[in-house]
Amino acid sequence: MVNEKKVTAIITAGGRGVRIGGDVPKQFLHIAGRPILEHTLENFKSTGLVDEVVLVVPPDAVDSVQADYEGFGAWIAAVVPGGKERQDSVGNGLKAVGPDAEIILVHDGVRPFVTADMLRRSVEVAAEYGGAICAIPVSDTLKRADADGVVAETVDREGLWRMQTPQTFSREILQQAFAKAFEDGFYGTDEGMLVERLGHKVRLVPGSEFNIKITRPEDLVLGERIASFWQEHLREAS
Repeated sequence: MVNEKKVTAIITAGGRGVRIGGDVPKQFLHIAGRPILEHTLENFKSTGLVDEVVLVVPPDAVDSVQADYEGFGAWIAAVVPGGKERQDSVGNGLKAVGPDAEIILVHDGVRPFVTADMLRRSVEVAAEYGGAICAIPVSDTLKRADADGVVAETVDREGLWRMQTPQTFSREILQQAFAKAFEDGFYGTDEGMLVERLGHKVRLVPGSEFNIKITRPEDLVLGERIASFWQEHLREAS
């Protein structure tokens, strides 16, 4: 195991996926003949870098997910219900993390194409510095618009990055960040934001354009294409 620290992943799959349409939550939709969530879990397990997983799913899906994924055995340490917001869901997952976990990695269940290299670097950086987020630099030109949709200015993209997951932290730092956020009634857009407001520095780890979050119908098309050559081109990347 990387740095000989116990690594637990909280994989969030508690949303309803309203932007993608339909009645089936997006994490249970299929690409390459299997549910997106199954791809994510298998890719995590195949790396051998994560000791156990806490899986967060819709409250009404806890029992069915436990049955559907029993083949992963004790590696899935707990299946817990999600909350109203992402932060509530991750908070529920955090409560279910075992007492011996030292590094906690939070990942979107609908990002099925994370690589072993991304996981390895995330754990190594978090173990050394306390926090790491996978991200990619902004390459497109950015514009800020006014309320009428008229361009107000061009934004300098130097130093700007797009955040992805996994977002990885020492257990102590992540627990402190969540406790403080809930105490203050503060909701952030990601785990890194909660850690940042405590004054902890979070380092960036190179992500990947293939590490897409499947959110909209067109993402399913991209996911199918990525999955078709995943084994050869991505899973073995290290």
